[in-house]
Amino acid sequence: MLSFARQLDHCVQSRYARWESQGYFKPNFDRGSEPFVISMPPPNVTGSLHMGHAMFVTLEDILVRYHRMKGKPTLWVPGTDHAGIATQLVVERMLASEGIKRVDLSRDAFTSRVWEWKEKYGGTITNQIKRLGASCDWSREHFTLDEQLSRAVIEAFVRLHEKGLIYQGSYMVNWSPNLQTAVSDLEVEYSEEPGTLYYIKYRVAGGSRDDYLTVATTRPETLFGDVAIAVNPQDERYFKYVGMMAIVPMTYGRHIPIISDKYVDKDFGTGVLKISPGHDHNDYLLARKLGLPILNVMNKDGTLNEVAGLYSGLDRFEARKKLWFDLEETGLVVKQEPHTARVPRSQRGGEIIEPLISKQWFVSMEPLAEKALQAVEKGELTIIPERFEKIYNHWLSNIKDWCVSRQLWWGHRIPVWYIVGKDCEEEYIVARSADEALEKARMKYGKNVEIYQDPDVLDTWFSSALWPFSTLGWPDLSAEDFKRFYPTTLLETGHDILFFWVARMVMMGIEFTGTVPFQYVYLHGLIRDSQGRKMSKTLGNVIDPIDTIKEFGTDALRFTLALGTAGQDLNLSTERLASNKAFTNKLWNAGKFVLQNLPNQSEGSAWEAILAIKFDKEESLLGLPLPECWVVSKLHLLVDTVTASYDKFFFGDVAREIYDFFWGDFADWYIESSKARLYHTGDGSGASVAQAVLLYVFENILKLLHPFMPFVTEELWQALPNRKEALIVSTWPHTSLPRKTSSIKKFENLQALTRSIRNARAEYSVEPAKRISASIVASTEVTQYISKEKEVLALLSRLDLDNIHFAESPPGDVNQSVHLVAGEGLEAYLPLADMVDVSAEVQRLSKRLAKMQAEYDGLLSRLSSPKFVEKAPEDIVRGVREKAEEAREKITLTKNRLAFLQSTVLVSE
Repeated sequence: MLSFARQLDHCVQSRYARWESQGYFKPNFDRGSEPFVISMPPPNVTGSLHMGHAMFVTLEDILVRYHRMKGKPTLWVPGTDHAGIATQLVVERMLASEGIKRVDLSRDAFTSRVWEWKEKYGGTITNQIKRLGASCDWSREHFTLDEQLSRAVIEAFVRLHEKGLIYQGSYMVNWSPNLQTAVSDLEVEYSEEPGTLYYIKYRVAGGSRDDYLTVATTRPETLFGDVAIAVNPQDERYFKYVGMMAIVPMTYGRHIPIISDKYVDKDFGTGVLKISPGHDHNDYLLARKLGLPILNVMNKDGTLNEVAGLYSGLDRFEARKKLWFDLEETGLVVKQEPHTARVPRSQRGGEIIEPLISKQWFVSMEPLAEKALQAVEKGELTIIPERFEKIYNHWLSNIKDWCVSRQLWWGHRIPVWYIVGKDCEEEYIVARSADEALEKARMKYGKNVEIYQDPDVLDTWFSSALWPFSTLGWPDLSAEDFKRFYPTTLLETGHDILFFWVARMVMMGIEFTGTVPFQYVYLHGLIRDSQGRKMSKTLGNVIDPIDTIKEFGTDALRFTLALGTAGQDLNLSTERLASNKAFTNKLWNAGKFVLQNLPNQSEGSAWEAILAIKFDKEESLLGLPLPECWVVSKLHLLVDTVTASYDKFFFGDVAREIYDFFWGDFADWYIESSKARLYHTGDGSGASVAQAVLLYVFENILKLLHPFMPFVTEELWQALPNRKEALIVSTWPHTSLPRKTSSIKKFENLQALTRSIRNARAEYSVEPAKRISASIVASTEVTQYISKEKEVLALLSRLDLDNIHFAESPPGDVNQSVHLVAGEGLEAYLPLADMVDVSAEVQRLSKRLAKMQAEYDGLLSRLSSPKFVEKAPEDIVRGVREKAEEAREKITLTKNRLAFLQSTVLVSE
């Protein structure tokens, strides 16, 4: 075998290609009929792998590999999202570097350039996902703009419109002035930023110069859109003004009513609220409730429109500066003060989002949400962890209509056509194609009618909402994949898109197929840095998965990511990664040990002896020696526990259970115990048993661990003799196999005895190579099974095999021996003369005790000083007290040991 690093690097490069070429990633119905199906959350085609991607790829691949080994036909459908805004931005920047603006090109020419970019760079993230070991069926890979999925999107829009669930209207949206499009709530990120709070006088019409209301606002430029001033009806300061009119500053005397509404918080700011329904979500809702007009003062490029008078044409931020200057000149300024504001920014471009009234297409969500709520209530859909059901229910119970139109060129064009010369809000045609639209138009308006298509595209999330069934052939209900694999089994994704994606898929799945699109939703948490902070370029704490793979390996990264708990954020550190790289290395070395201690494949009789030993019957365990019976029993218990944890999606538990068994039981104890059989010059039967157990336990460890660490486990599996199939398609270990609990308890006694002896050797600094004598005192029953494993005990504890004695009572020289209590009814006596030069040790400990006493006295001196105790910082004083207590305990222990050694000297004299 090659070195660990070289061999594993080689296997990652080649093993994946072999798996795929052998067709292992495709569903296989030979061993089962009920499929296990997952739809991969489609990453943006513009993206490159980040830890969030690595998390979902790892967890989904674990599930797919587990169920494949369980014999289920598994299908993991991969694909990418066209990412309307993100992709258009990337290509626009590329064109800008060539001196070309998007508007310089026709729509068709621009989309052609986007497709060219996609073909050249769009496969980056797919290749990175493969590098993580994702066992997807790449022959079924989809792209949200491919022909099949585009047909599904058009069909969904048409059907929703036919049912009256899609409509056009002017409503408040999140507007991106630079991108020139509405964006979804998900694409808006809020950040706490330093800003300014501006206090402005609104004079009361007909009043004196002292009659004014002070309004505090962070966006004074929106005052041109004010339609009312509101105060709380319980606010006595302003009660006299309710029903009067206020004059909007800098508008040449435009009057607006002063009204009262309990919505206004009288204790916030000045207690006066300017209502600008065209530019604030809350004001918009309040204005609709009160029947107030809606006034828009902003163009879609972020400049002020003609409503702003002299400020028309100015950028919103330039207008803010000029307006404040003019307000100061006219005496309408009260003050300005620093203020931390929650600023909405575009996730894509980073610019400040503008709430704006815009004509858009909307989906009416309440009828769809009702069925999605019932799906969870009836148990048709299970959300893991369960606590997210409350969030799911809250969102769907308070759902707003969904703005699905985007003012972009890249995406699914809205299948709506307008009639030239007609009002586009009143006269439009929804159709599945331009030909169908023209045919409908001619039937209604005559043969000479001219039509044109709506320039907008659909929100990327609209196509994503159809993902679980559009990728399987819908709307063609006779499609083979749709009939075989829908509904899917599970949807795994981050908890942050429970509403924006998961809930929408549930609603659309029920609406179009009559069925919930998946039985389970598993939500993972976010990945944070070692300090629990969100990863960001600003903090400089972003951990790149590809760099991590290069340093620690794919398997170590996957194992680390899988250690989290459903719905809980995971803190990722290099220490964890390094630890799990060491685990991979340990597994590799264990494999080398097993292989080096198996017979050559040409040794037929030796292999016959090994393969004749079975472990699936109760009687087969009865004939095994204690260490072998213990480790096989522990393995069978592990298989049951791990399988149950896999079925419950307890990934972290699975990882920890396998880790503890492999490292703590198999590697540290059984491998070491097996050496007593393997290197014993007897008749060879003991060696055969050890070889059979080593092979059996190790190959089952590889099976249990394969979903987590596919590369190292497959490589080790292939190196084992007599491999008839790849590990990826091997059979999962059977559950409920025999185990002997009495043997587990007996071996635990042997372990306790070994640990006691090891600890004593360490305490007395006995050289590792030195073999010492021991007298084991135990009952007849315990002595019987411990004595049978005398060679194992000698090997593990470094005892002199010829000087291990068993008895039911202590030896005569107890006063010159170290007495160990390993457990109830199990003790050991180690002759002190074997372990240490007593006289030299007495001298060493005496010197050490004097030094410790001096240090302790110094600490007590500091603590007895009132000046130190009263004036030193509390944590310093506490630290000195802790050191003093620790020193006192060490002195007591050293005195006891010294007294013991001195007593043995006296006895020997």
